[in-house]
Amino acid sequence: MDSPLYEQVGGEPFFIRLVDAFYVGVESDGVLRAMYPDDLTESKRHLVLFLMQYWGGPPTYMQERGHPRLRMRHAPFLIDKRARDAWLVAMNAGLDTVREELSKEQYEEMRAYFDMAAHQMRNV
Repeated sequence: MDSPLYEQVGGEPFFIRLVDAFYVGVESDGVLRAMYPDDLTESKRHLVLFLMQYWGGPPTYMQERGHPRLRMRHAPFLIDKRARDAWLVAMNAGLDTVREELSKEQYEEMRAYFDMAAHQMRNV
């Protein structure tokens, strides 16, 4: 049996790098930035914990915040096509910064997940 992607990529440090790179895009995009609090510290931490858990790491996100319920957590925000696309641009740019750390299969799996997730969050 293969080890979880979390272990394959080196654990938490990888996800911190990915999320930090993603938030560079968030901070520079007016549509996205308006959806986040002024201080991004907790938002970054929550995303790191969620991604680590999703990809087979420790269940810290679930222990601290409960079930992810992504659609419910994002419901207060109007996520239209423009916001979805901006999020995908930022996440794909972040993923591209860590691409050399991933096999082709890992990169494609992560990219496909983010694409699916972004489309599911659209609520307008």
